[in-house]
Amino acid sequence: MLEDYEQPSARPYRDGHRTSHWGVLVGSVLCVLALVVTALYGWRIGWFASMTGNDVAASSAAADAARNTPQQLARSVTPKPDPSPAGKAHRMVNAMDMDTRIGQLVMAPLYAGNDPASLASLIADRHVGSVLIIGKWTGGVASVRAAADQLQGYAPGDNRLIISTDQEGGWVQHLIGPGFDRMPTAVDQGTMSTDQLRQSASVWGSQLAAAGINVDLAPVLGTVVANRAANAPIGALYRDFGLDAAGNAAQGTAFVQGMADAGVQSAIKHYPGLGAVTGNTDFTADGILDTTTTLDGTEIKAFDTTIDQADPAMVMMALATYQAIDPNDPAVFSSIIIDGHLRGDLGYDGVVISDSMSAAAVSAYDTTQLGVKLVEAGGDLACIGYTNYVAPILDGLSTRAASDPAFANEVTQSAIRVMTLKIKMGLA
Repeated sequence: MLEDYEQPSARPYRDGHRTSHWGVLVGSVLCVLALVVTALYGWRIGWFASMTGNDVAASSAAADAARNTPQQLARSVTPKPDPSPAGKAHRMVNAMDMDTRIGQLVMAPLYAGNDPASLASLIADRHVGSVLIIGKWTGGVASVRAAADQLQGYAPGDNRLIISTDQEGGWVQHLIGPGFDRMPTAVDQGTMSTDQLRQSASVWGSQLAAAGINVDLAPVLGTVVANRAANAPIGALYRDFGLDAAGNAAQGTAFVQGMADAGVQSAIKHYPGLGAVTGNTDFTADGILDTTTTLDGTEIKAFDTTIDQADPAMVMMALATYQAIDPNDPAVFSSIIIDGHLRGDLGYDGVVISDSMSAAAVSAYDTTQLGVKLVEAGGDLACIGYTNYVAPILDGLSTRAASDPAFANEVTQSAIRVMTLKIKMGLA
């Protein structure tokens, strides 16, 4: 047979041999490929079988994520809106234009005998968000309520007005007549137990609430350290509780809590105290330099303790200057006192309101800059005693905000604090 393979003349044999060789080669390749495919398939099955349940879930989740669109992914991670009053206030203020934000920082006056319609344009067009009921209103609860309701009618339904008054007692009680008790002086209130004062303040607060008043600009927490008769703004008018700083804090806390029991908020005043000056800041710029009050002294403690214990809705800033704290600016314009101490040291995040911006104590300042200086210092709400001051203060705030983005942000933060209070009060 071997010789037969070697026969050069046997052509049919040589062709058959060539055909057989290629067949073997192709068969060998196919066999190898089959073995490789089998091995790979087995490896894949083994790998898949070795995966844990968590691996499979992760792989499936990754595949699902890959199939999600960016919009679907964004919706799945969008946080829920902050439901707190501050969170709601942020959203409301962010939706306001700057003029509306600025309007929330002004409290316009309505004097007894004046038509509430006189404030209609300021409220509806200039967005003024608060009103001070001032003067001697003698018609009782019904007459005040009629005016308050008319004023509220000019405001948006979802952003109603803060309506305040000075109802301290004694010489400073702006609302009298049917439905309003005659309140004793603060000195007499100081002789009550704290429980008695809280109960009485709740009664007085319920009368204010019935009249449409939602903030009482009281109590006075100044501690008189000089001769009472010589202390024109407080001692001579019996506007303080007549006690030491600790006693004034206890009575002040009871008063604030009693008002709150009736649904009325309070503004403690006049921070950090007018008990060591001789001049009344409403009527003079003389005798309003306090040389003794310090940030760690006893007089300011009456306020700071009440803030800690009663959390008043507002703190009203004095128009006096405090030499040992900030000799360069009155308290109402002092960033050392407002931003540094009230906001920083005490962590107070409520509304900081001015004493009357139309008072004699600040008459030397450009009217258009009064609100600007308050906001720059960390304050929020400009309380105004004369109606003709309202538009210039609004204009000054608008002009500065339009040219100064940093100041515009300060306006926004103040508006958020005011709106947070309104939301807590059910006004917005």
